[in-house]
Amino acid sequence: MKIKFLDLERQYETIKQEIEPAVLAVMDSQIFINGPIVKEFEEKFADFCGTKYAVGCSSGTDALLMALIGYDIGPGDEVITTPFTFFATVETIIRGGAKPVFVDIDEKTFNIKTSSIEAQITEKTKAIMPVHIFGQCCNMDEIVLLARKYNLRVIEDAAQAVGAHWKNDKAGSMGDAGCFSFFPSKNLGGFGDGGIVTTNDTKLYNKLLTTRQHGIDMNKPYFYSHIGGNFRLDAIQASVLNIKLKYITHWQEKRRQNAYFYNKLFKKVVVPSEDINVYHVYNQYVIKHSQRDIIKNNLINKKIGCAIYYPLPLHLQPCIKFLGYKEGDFPVCESACEQVLALPIYPEVTEEEQRIIVSGVEEIL
Repeated sequence: MKIKFLDLERQYETIKQEIEPAVLAVMDSQIFINGPIVKEFEEKFADFCGTKYAVGCSSGTDALLMALIGYDIGPGDEVITTPFTFFATVETIIRGGAKPVFVDIDEKTFNIKTSSIEAQITEKTKAIMPVHIFGQCCNMDEIVLLARKYNLRVIEDAAQAVGAHWKNDKAGSMGDAGCFSFFPSKNLGGFGDGGIVTTNDTKLYNKLLTTRQHGIDMNKPYFYSHIGGNFRLDAIQASVLNIKLKYITHWQEKRRQNAYFYNKLFKKVVVPSEDINVYHVYNQYVIKHSQRDIIKNNLINKKIGCAIYYPLPLHLQPCIKFLGYKEGDFPVCESACEQVLALPIYPEVTEEEQRIIVSGVEEIL
Protein backbone atom coordinates (compact mmCIF):
# COMPACT_ATOMS: atom_id res chain seq x y z
CA MET A 1 0.00 0.00 0.00
CA LYS A 2 1.33 3.43 -0.95
CA ILE A 3 1.01 5.96 1.85
CA LYS A 4 1.82 9.58 1.15
CA PHE A 5 3.79 11.63 3.65
CA LEU A 6 1.16 14.36 3.19
CA ASP A 7 -2.07 13.81 1.31
CA LEU A 8 -3.60 17.21 0.60
CA GLU A 9 -6.01 15.72 -1.91
CA ARG A 10 -7.93 14.00 0.89
CA GLN A 11 -8.31 17.27 2.77
CA TYR A 12 -9.37 19.15 -0.34
CA GLU A 13 -12.16 16.71 -1.09
CA THR A 14 -13.78 17.51 2.26
CA ILE A 15 -13.90 21.29 1.70
CA LYS A 16 -13.94 21.56 -2.08
CA GLN A 17 -17.56 22.71 -2.19
CA GLU A 18 -16.71 25.70 0.02
CA ILE A 19 -13.31 26.57 -1.45
CA GLU A 20 -14.28 26.88 -5.09
CA PRO A 21 -17.07 29.47 -4.64
CA ALA A 22 -14.82 31.51 -2.34
CA VAL A 23 -12.03 31.62 -4.91
CA LEU A 24 -14.48 32.41 -7.72
CA ALA A 25 -15.88 35.29 -5.66
CA VAL A 26 -12.42 36.85 -5.52
CA MET A 27 -12.04 36.40 -9.26
CA ASP A 28 -15.41 38.06 -9.84
CA SER A 29 -14.47 40.97 -7.59
CA GLN A 30 -11.10 41.46 -9.31
CA ILE A 31 -9.72 42.68 -5.97
CA PHE A 32 -6.57 40.62 -5.62
CA ILE A 33 -4.31 42.86 -3.51
CA ASN A 34 -5.31 43.72 0.07
CA GLY A 35 -9.05 44.41 0.08
CA PRO A 36 -11.92 43.09 2.22
CA ILE A 37 -11.11 39.35 1.99
CA VAL A 38 -7.57 39.85 3.26
CA LYS A 39 -8.84 42.13 6.02
CA GLU A 40 -11.46 39.57 7.02
CA PHE A 41 -8.87 36.84 7.33
CA GLU A 42 -6.49 39.05 9.31
CA GLU A 43 -9.21 39.85 11.82
CA LYS A 44 -10.30 36.22 12.15
CA PHE A 45 -6.73 35.00 12.56
CA ALA A 46 -5.93 37.64 15.19
CA ASP A 47 -9.05 36.58 17.09
CA PHE A 48 -8.03 32.92 16.77
CA CYS A 49 -4.57 33.64 18.20
CA GLY A 50 -5.82 36.00 20.89
CA THR A 51 -4.01 39.10 19.61
CA LYS A 52 -5.19 42.59 18.76
CA TYR A 53 -3.73 42.58 15.25
CA ALA A 54 -2.58 40.42 12.38
CA VAL A 55 -0.92 41.55 9.16
CA GLY A 56 -1.04 39.14 6.22
CA CYS A 57 2.04 38.75 4.08
CA SER A 58 3.56 36.72 1.28
CA SER A 59 5.23 33.90 3.27
CA GLY A 60 6.38 32.79 6.69
CA THR A 61 9.88 33.87 5.72
CA ASP A 62 8.66 37.38 4.94
CA ALA A 63 6.70 37.41 8.20
CA LEU A 64 9.97 36.97 10.09
CA LEU A 65 11.71 39.58 7.95
CA MET A 66 8.88 42.06 8.47
CA ALA A 67 9.01 41.62 12.24
CA LEU A 68 12.76 42.26 12.25
CA ILE A 69 12.32 45.34 10.08
CA GLY A 70 9.45 46.46 12.29
CA TYR A 71 11.71 46.52 15.33
CA ASP A 72 14.68 48.05 13.48
CA ILE A 73 16.87 44.99 14.08
CA GLY A 74 19.82 45.10 11.69
CA PRO A 75 23.56 45.66 11.38
CA GLY A 76 25.43 45.37 14.68
CA ASP A 77 22.54 43.57 16.39
CA GLU A 78 22.35 39.96 17.57
CA VAL A 79 19.33 37.66 17.66
CA ILE A 80 19.35 34.51 19.77
CA THR A 81 17.74 31.48 18.18
CA THR A 82 18.06 27.73 17.57
CA PRO A 83 20.19 25.80 15.06
CA PHE A 84 17.45 23.16 14.73
CA THR A 85 14.91 24.78 12.42
CA PHE A 86 14.14 25.57 8.80
CA PHE A 87 16.72 27.84 7.18
CA ALA A 88 14.33 30.80 6.93
CA THR A 89 14.78 31.50 10.64
CA VAL A 90 18.47 32.30 10.32
CA GLU A 91 18.21 33.54 6.74
CA THR A 92 15.97 36.44 7.68
CA ILE A 93 18.22 37.51 10.54
CA ILE A 94 21.23 37.60 8.23
CA ARG A 95 19.35 39.28 5.37
CA GLY A 96 18.42 42.06 7.75
CA GLY A 97 22.08 42.58 8.60
CA ALA A 98 21.96 41.15 12.12
CA LYS A 99 23.87 38.17 13.51
CA PRO A 100 22.18 34.95 14.62
CA VAL A 101 23.48 33.54 17.90
CA PHE A 102 22.65 29.89 18.42
CA VAL A 103 21.67 28.02 21.56
CA ASP A 104 21.43 24.22 21.74
CA ILE A 105 18.09 22.44 21.98
CA ASP A 106 16.26 20.40 24.58
CA GLU A 107 16.78 16.68 24.00
CA LYS A 108 13.10 15.79 24.47
CA THR A 109 11.15 18.60 22.82
CA PHE A 110 13.75 19.72 20.21
CA ASN A 111 12.93 23.33 21.18
CA ILE A 112 15.55 25.86 22.22
CA LYS A 113 16.99 25.07 25.66
CA THR A 114 15.78 28.07 27.61
CA SER A 115 18.21 27.57 30.49
CA SER A 116 21.10 28.21 28.08
CA ILE A 117 19.80 31.47 26.58
CA GLU A 118 20.91 33.93 29.24
CA ALA A 119 24.59 33.04 28.88
CA GLN A 120 24.46 34.17 25.24
CA ILE A 121 22.94 37.60 25.89
CA THR A 122 25.34 40.48 25.23
CA GLU A 123 25.04 44.23 24.87
CA LYS A 124 24.42 43.59 21.16
CA THR A 125 21.46 41.28 21.71
CA LYS A 126 18.23 42.84 20.51
CA ALA A 127 15.84 39.90 20.32
CA ILE A 128 15.16 36.26 21.07
CA MET A 129 13.58 34.26 18.25
CA PRO A 130 12.19 31.01 19.70
CA VAL A 131 10.97 28.43 17.18
CA HIS A 132 7.96 26.34 18.18
CA ILE A 133 9.33 23.34 16.36
CA PHE A 134 7.03 20.65 14.94
CA GLY A 135 3.98 22.33 16.57
CA GLN A 136 5.06 22.43 20.22
CA CYS A 137 5.54 25.78 21.95
CA CYS A 138 8.80 26.66 23.64
CA ASN A 139 8.90 27.49 27.35
CA MET A 140 7.58 30.99 26.86
CA ASP A 141 7.42 31.83 30.57
CA GLU A 142 11.19 31.71 30.83
CA ILE A 143 11.80 33.37 27.46
CA VAL A 144 9.49 36.32 28.15
CA LEU A 145 10.96 36.72 31.65
CA LEU A 146 14.48 36.92 30.19
CA ALA A 147 13.34 39.39 27.53
CA ARG A 148 11.86 41.68 30.14
CA LYS A 149 14.99 41.43 32.30
CA TYR A 150 17.27 42.50 29.45
CA ASN A 151 14.81 44.71 27.50
CA LEU A 152 14.76 42.40 24.46
CA ARG A 153 12.14 41.75 21.82
CA VAL A 154 10.62 38.30 21.45
CA ILE A 155 9.77 37.27 17.88
CA GLU A 156 8.02 33.91 17.84
CA ASP A 157 8.75 31.74 14.83
CA ALA A 158 5.41 29.97 14.90
CA ALA A 159 5.53 28.74 11.29
CA GLN A 160 4.74 25.18 12.41
CA ALA A 161 2.52 26.03 15.36
CA VAL A 162 -0.84 27.48 14.31
CA GLY A 163 -3.13 26.87 17.28
CA ALA A 164 -0.47 25.49 19.62
CA HIS A 165 -0.67 26.59 23.27
CA TRP A 166 1.80 27.31 26.06
CA LYS A 167 -0.43 26.93 29.11
CA ASN A 168 -3.45 29.11 28.25
CA ASP A 169 -1.78 31.27 25.61
CA LYS A 170 -1.62 30.51 21.91
CA ALA A 171 1.48 30.63 19.75
CA GLY A 172 1.95 34.10 18.32
CA SER A 173 0.36 35.88 21.29
CA MET A 174 3.14 35.65 23.88
CA GLY A 175 6.00 37.56 22.28
CA ASP A 176 6.13 41.00 20.73
CA ALA A 177 5.36 39.45 17.36
CA GLY A 178 4.32 36.03 16.10
CA CYS A 179 5.27 34.86 12.61
CA PHE A 180 3.30 32.17 10.78
CA SER A 181 3.57 30.34 7.48
CA PHE A 182 0.69 29.18 5.31
CA PHE A 183 2.84 27.05 3.03
CA PRO A 184 0.60 24.22 1.75
CA SER A 185 2.22 21.58 3.96
CA LYS A 186 1.47 23.46 7.19
CA ASN A 187 -1.45 22.59 9.48
CA LEU A 188 -3.17 25.67 8.08
CA GLY A 189 -1.97 25.78 4.51
CA GLY A 190 -2.98 27.87 1.54
CA PHE A 191 -2.93 27.11 -2.17
CA GLY A 192 0.53 28.64 -2.47
CA ASP A 193 2.77 30.79 -0.33
CA GLY A 194 1.43 32.99 2.43
CA GLY A 195 2.18 34.18 5.94
CA ILE A 196 1.08 36.52 8.71
CA VAL A 197 2.45 38.51 11.65
CA THR A 198 0.43 38.73 14.86
CA THR A 199 1.00 41.35 17.55
CA ASN A 200 -0.54 43.38 20.37
CA ASP A 201 1.81 46.27 19.64
CA THR A 202 -0.13 49.07 17.93
CA LYS A 203 3.00 50.88 16.79
CA LEU A 204 4.41 47.70 15.22
CA TYR A 205 1.08 46.94 13.56
CA ASN A 206 0.93 50.33 11.86
CA LYS A 207 4.51 50.01 10.68
CA LEU A 208 3.93 46.51 9.30
CA LEU A 209 1.02 47.77 7.18
CA THR A 210 3.52 49.97 5.36
CA THR A 211 6.44 47.50 5.51
CA ARG A 212 4.54 44.98 3.42
CA GLN A 213 4.10 47.66 0.74
CA HIS A 214 7.71 48.76 0.32
CA GLY A 215 7.53 51.06 3.35
CA ILE A 216 5.19 53.43 1.59
CA ASP A 217 3.71 56.34 3.53
CA MET A 218 0.02 55.45 3.63
CA ASN A 219 -0.97 59.14 3.60
CA LYS A 220 1.41 60.16 0.79
CA PRO A 221 1.51 57.74 -2.17
CA TYR A 222 5.00 57.19 -3.61
CA PHE A 223 6.68 58.60 -0.53
CA TYR A 224 8.41 56.03 1.67
CA SER A 225 8.83 56.10 5.45
CA HIS A 226 11.30 53.19 5.50
CA ILE A 227 12.59 50.34 3.35
CA GLY A 228 10.14 47.46 3.34
CA GLY A 229 9.33 45.03 0.57
CA ASN A 230 6.65 43.51 -1.62
CA PHE A 231 5.25 41.30 1.14
CA ARG A 232 1.49 41.30 0.57
CA LEU A 233 -0.85 38.33 1.04
CA ASP A 234 -3.04 37.99 -2.03
CA ALA A 235 -6.81 37.76 -1.74
CA ILE A 236 -7.12 34.29 -3.30
CA GLN A 237 -4.90 32.85 -0.56
CA ALA A 238 -6.90 34.72 2.07
CA SER A 239 -10.16 33.31 0.69
CA VAL A 240 -8.82 29.76 0.98
CA LEU A 241 -7.45 30.37 4.47
CA ASN A 242 -10.76 31.86 5.61
CA ILE A 243 -12.43 28.54 4.82
CA LYS A 244 -9.69 26.36 6.29
CA LEU A 245 -9.51 28.35 9.52
CA LYS A 246 -13.01 27.11 10.37
CA TYR A 247 -11.71 23.54 10.47
CA ILE A 248 -8.29 23.99 12.05
CA THR A 249 -9.39 23.08 15.60
CA HIS A 250 -10.94 19.82 14.38
CA TRP A 251 -7.89 19.01 12.26
CA GLN A 252 -5.56 19.69 15.20
CA GLU A 253 -7.51 17.31 17.42
CA LYS A 254 -7.32 14.62 14.74
CA ARG A 255 -3.54 15.08 14.49
CA ARG A 256 -3.28 14.73 18.25
CA GLN A 257 -5.37 11.55 18.18
CA ASN A 258 -3.14 10.15 15.46
CA ALA A 259 -0.06 11.02 17.50
CA TYR A 260 -1.40 9.24 20.58
CA PHE A 261 -2.30 6.19 18.50
CA TYR A 262 1.27 6.07 17.18
CA ASN A 263 2.57 6.40 20.72
CA LYS A 264 0.58 3.33 21.78
CA LEU A 265 1.80 1.27 18.83
CA PHE A 266 5.52 2.09 18.88
CA LYS A 267 7.75 -0.07 21.07
CA LYS A 268 11.26 0.31 19.64
CA VAL A 269 11.72 4.01 18.86
CA VAL A 270 11.68 7.25 20.84
CA VAL A 271 8.31 8.92 20.27
CA PRO A 272 7.67 12.68 20.55
CA SER A 273 7.73 14.15 24.04
CA GLU A 274 4.87 16.51 24.86
CA ASP A 275 5.55 19.05 27.60
CA ILE A 276 2.81 19.07 30.27
CA ASN A 277 2.33 22.81 29.72
CA VAL A 278 1.64 22.62 26.00
CA TYR A 279 -1.07 21.80 23.53
CA HIS A 280 0.99 20.20 20.77
CA VAL A 281 -0.54 20.46 17.27
CA TYR A 282 1.84 18.00 15.57
CA ASN A 283 2.69 19.81 12.39
CA GLN A 284 5.16 16.93 12.27
CA TYR A 285 5.23 13.64 14.18
CA VAL A 286 8.93 12.98 14.67
CA ILE A 287 10.43 9.76 16.04
CA LYS A 288 14.06 9.27 16.98
CA HIS A 289 16.35 6.24 16.54
CA SER A 290 20.04 5.61 15.99
CA GLN A 291 19.18 3.52 12.90
CA ARG A 292 17.17 6.32 11.33
CA ASP A 293 18.61 5.96 7.83
CA ILE A 294 17.90 2.23 7.72
CA ILE A 295 14.33 2.87 8.85
CA LYS A 296 13.89 5.57 6.23
CA ASN A 297 15.16 3.37 3.42
CA ASN A 298 12.84 0.56 4.47
CA LEU A 299 9.83 2.90 4.43
CA ILE A 300 10.78 4.27 1.02
CA ASN A 301 11.07 0.72 -0.34
CA LYS A 302 7.57 0.09 0.92
CA LYS A 303 6.31 3.33 -0.67
CA ILE A 304 5.59 4.89 2.70
CA GLY A 305 6.25 8.63 2.84
CA CYS A 306 8.62 10.06 5.45
CA ALA A 307 11.01 13.00 5.78
CA ILE A 308 14.01 14.18 7.78
CA TYR A 309 13.59 17.49 9.63
CA TYR A 310 16.51 18.35 9.64
CA PRO A 311 19.50 16.43 8.26
CA LEU A 312 22.14 19.13 8.86
CA PRO A 313 22.14 21.68 11.70
CA LEU A 314 22.05 25.29 10.64
CA HIS A 315 25.37 26.09 12.33
CA LEU A 316 27.08 23.58 10.01
CA GLN A 317 25.53 24.83 6.77
CA PRO A 318 28.32 25.84 4.34
CA CYS A 319 26.75 29.18 3.39
CA ILE A 320 26.95 30.49 6.96
CA LYS A 321 30.43 29.30 7.86
CA PHE A 322 31.32 32.96 8.41
CA LEU A 323 29.46 32.80 11.74
CA GLY A 324 32.36 30.74 13.05
CA TYR A 325 30.54 27.72 14.44
CA LYS A 326 31.97 24.21 14.17
CA GLU A 327 30.96 20.60 14.67
CA GLY A 328 30.52 19.81 18.33
CA ASP A 329 29.28 23.26 19.33
CA PHE A 330 25.69 22.07 19.77
CA PRO A 331 25.84 18.33 20.43
CA VAL A 332 22.15 17.78 21.21
CA CYS A 333 21.11 19.40 17.94
CA GLU A 334 23.75 17.48 15.99
CA SER A 335 22.62 14.19 17.52
CA ALA A 336 18.98 14.93 16.70
CA CYS A 337 19.85 15.62 13.06
CA GLU A 338 21.33 12.13 12.84
CA GLN A 339 18.34 10.38 14.41
CA VAL A 340 15.02 12.14 13.65
CA LEU A 341 12.42 10.97 11.15
CA ALA A 342 8.98 12.48 10.48
CA LEU A 343 6.05 10.19 9.68
CA PRO A 344 2.59 10.81 8.14
CA ILE A 345 0.40 12.60 10.70
CA TYR A 346 -2.18 14.47 8.61
CA PRO A 347 -5.76 14.31 9.91
CA GLU A 348 -6.97 11.94 7.21
CA VAL A 349 -4.39 9.18 7.74
CA THR A 350 -6.21 6.03 8.88
CA GLU A 351 -5.47 3.68 11.78
CA GLU A 352 -4.85 0.90 9.28
CA GLU A 353 -2.25 3.05 7.54
CA GLN A 354 -0.68 3.94 10.87
CA ARG A 355 -0.32 0.26 11.76
CA ILE A 356 1.39 -0.35 8.41
CA ILE A 357 3.74 2.59 9.01
CA VAL A 358 4.67 1.38 12.49
CA SER A 359 5.32 -2.10 11.13
CA GLY A 360 7.54 -0.63 8.40
CA VAL A 361 9.54 1.24 11.05
CA GLU A 362 9.98 -1.51 13.60
CA GLU A 363 10.16 -4.71 11.58
CA ILE A 364 13.88 -4.19 10.91
CA LEU A 365 14.89 -3.12 14.43
